[in-house]
Amino acid sequence: MVHFTAEEKDVVASLWAKMNVEVAGGESLGRFLVVYPWTQRFFYNFANLCSESAIMGNPKVKARGRKVLTSFGNTIKHMDDLKGTFAHLSELHFDKLHVDSENFRLLSNMILIVLQPTSVRNLPKRHRLPGRS
Repeated sequence: MVHFTAEEKDVVASLWAKMNVEVAGGESLGRFLVVYPWTQRFFYNFANLCSESAIMGNPKVKARGRKVLTSFGNTIKHMDDLKGTFAHLSELHFDKLHVDSENFRLLSNMILIVLQPTSVRNLPKRHRLPGRS
């Protein structure tokens, strides 16, 4: 079980409030599909995913990315019960859609890459990379 301090909860809420879910969601999912092309099979109904520009410009990718980050944003209200909050999503993706849980780690890496340039100054010092301020 993950336990967050009050400071950590405040930092997460503050960072999330500044995020443009529309832009960051589409870019994160788009990067995910470009960098890990085997994951495109889960999005077969998104039509044209044949090139980087097609993926990054695909309105369905942008909409799904927004939906993913919106779901993550809803968990901020329930940080004391992440397991319960993610139970439905876990059941859907793992049991029904048979998505390997490793894909969520890969997607989270893309989200961090997208968010990092704009949010690093807002992180507590202990969470920053050396040499970054």
